[in-house]
Amino acid sequence: MAHATVALVGRPNVGKSTLFNRLVGRRSAIVESFPGVTRDRHIGHSKYKGYSFIVIDTGGFEPDADTSLLQQMRLQAQMAVEEADLTVLVVDAREGWIPADLDIFQSLSRSGKPILVAANKTDVPHLDHQSVDFYRFGIEQVFPISAEHDRGIGELLEVASQLVTLQEEKPKQEDEQLIKVAVVGKPNAGKSSLVNALLGEQRMIVDSIPGTTRDPVDSLCFFQDKRFLLVDTAGIRRKGRVSQKVETYSVVAALKAIERADVALLVMDSTELVSEQVMRIAGYVMDRARALVIVLSKWDLVDTRQLNIKKAEQLVFDKLNFIDFAPLVPVSAMKGDRVDRLFGLIQKVHGQYTRRIKTSDLNSVMQLIVERHPPPAKSGRPTKIYYSNQISVAPPSFVFMTNHPEKTNFSYERYVTNQLRHYFGFEGTPLQLIWRKKSASRERGSKRS
Repeated sequence: MAHATVALVGRPNVGKSTLFNRLVGRRSAIVESFPGVTRDRHIGHSKYKGYSFIVIDTGGFEPDADTSLLQQMRLQAQMAVEEADLTVLVVDAREGWIPADLDIFQSLSRSGKPILVAANKTDVPHLDHQSVDFYRFGIEQVFPISAEHDRGIGELLEVASQLVTLQEEKPKQEDEQLIKVAVVGKPNAGKSSLVNALLGEQRMIVDSIPGTTRDPVDSLCFFQDKRFLLVDTAGIRRKGRVSQKVETYSVVAALKAIERADVALLVMDSTELVSEQVMRIAGYVMDRARALVIVLSKWDLVDTRQLNIKKAEQLVFDKLNFIDFAPLVPVSAMKGDRVDRLFGLIQKVHGQYTRRIKTSDLNSVMQLIVERHPPPAKSGRPTKIYYSNQISVAPPSFVFMTNHPEKTNFSYERYVTNQLRHYFGFEGTPLQLIWRKKSASRERGSKRS
């Protein structure tokens, strides 16, 4: 299958994100009816006949941007065009051609790459004539489309596949080796700065406004021949402060990012550490049983005479004792301090997350664990653990066959979990323990043998 990269560019609120969602077949971009909602690039895949397109959506392109955020949005759009084989300029057919569209078209023309104009919001055939206005500036072909109603999309993709120089797609033989990492935390915790430091490029818009990054943005990177897919989320806002629908969807998108990931980087602002919201995010990660690394961002702002690493670790785990198995590392994304160490930690916890223990080793260790501290008895009758087995990885999950599974309470399960970590490690990964009752007939059979 051949592939090409297509950038969607245009003024705010012309329907780029709706077109992106139509092309990639999932609601990956935030779509709302006010300008500036899509403030960063995000990437998806679209397939048409024998072709595979990498589709890049951009923030609204403002040629005369005079604010910091708008200027950065323009920079992101320009970076997307540089990466693309083909640019699709999305315009609003109902508004007609306006000076800003021409400015964008002229700016895109300087790239020397093919440009298609998609006149969006022509929802029914009798509105197609509205796209005629866009021919007067020498544009050879304009496509009347309705991204919302799926009109004209096939014709657009047909011409796109003919215009670009297609390259043979490399076989995805390493997909199983790709470590997917969700970068999560409250707004303005330093997630985008961290991802920029890991990638070594300005891929995310970084601003002092909480929630500047409002969509998950996937970024592929390499470290020592290992592949990582970083997913930077917008931060999971406190429910009571989610006042706009766009922020509501950001919460959903962040949770989906966690579900897609193997490893979560929980980013905390070192000047704030643990808040109720951070505790809730950590709970989300554990509910979905993902491997975890805790990142204390903005460590360069900390007075280490008042707060050293050991004390910070104690403060964090005093409130987050349910994730005390996770490694913790303070970093300064702005200075690059300890950033490279994160790649090693991600690989380490992923290795533990996918680790499988030999059944014989597991049962030998369980014998020691039970001898040291037997499970609670039932009505004076001892609770026996006959044998155990690891049934899956990611996360490591274990089944224990016993005569009284109901007696293995939280306290004893915590003890067994801690002992398994003592003997086998499992740093950075949750463990799942399942207690099952061994049938009486099987129990009698085991005694006879």
